[in-house]
Amino acid sequence: MSMNEITFKDLNVEHICKPRLKNSYISVNHDLKVILKTPKVSKYFIDNLLLEKEQWIRKQLLKLSLNIPQKINIEDELLLFGEIYSIDIDEATYLRQKLQRVRKNSQENILRCYDDFYKHYSHEYLTPRIKYFAKKMDLKFSDLKFRKMRSRWGSCSNTRTITLNSELMKVKKELIDYVIVHELAHLVHMNHSKDFHSLVEIYLPSSKALRRELRGVSLPSL
Repeated sequence: MSMNEITFKDLNVEHICKPRLKNSYISVNHDLKVILKTPKVSKYFIDNLLLEKEQWIRKQLLKLSLNIPQKINIEDELLLFGEIYSIDIDEATYLRQKLQRVRKNSQENILRCYDDFYKHYSHEYLTPRIKYFAKKMDLKFSDLKFRKMRSRWGSCSNTRTITLNSELMKVKKELIDYVIVHELAHLVHMNHSKDFHSLVEIYLPSSKALRRELRGVSLPSL
């Protein structure tokens, strides 16, 4: 993998080249950074791709700079790990397949496809992530569940069952790790005491800043 910054008109674009990628795609994150990920391609290909997506890029940058709540265009875009992508990225294969099977093309059915995708992707991404931190923290949970929740990012029960919000797939990976470590720490301290926060901080030294950032996250409605 290689990374470099390229200039397109007045835009600075972070170009990440991953030879194993099948497709190329562009995203814009909360820091107003334009990110282009491609396999090994020519400068001519990159220039044409940026030209094709220029209007979409500028639209996203404007919304973010004005602090307009992010709202994706269903059937066309996907919010994943805090960045908005077009729906043709490799990670959205499951979603595209679900949408293709929709018989009645209503907004309710489309939104259900998105919810199913986020739950499916939660299993794929969060399961190995929580196992990684559980091993690192030398902790064991009895069960792991995923579901869409409106008021909390995760929970830990007295039976040592951890439930993670499938909406976590929409926020930055650093914030996801914070939620995972937070819930694992509840296996030791079923409260938010000083000892609890100290345990979290051992494994995530930036936990205070991440906690503040997570409090300010309001998930966009699709």
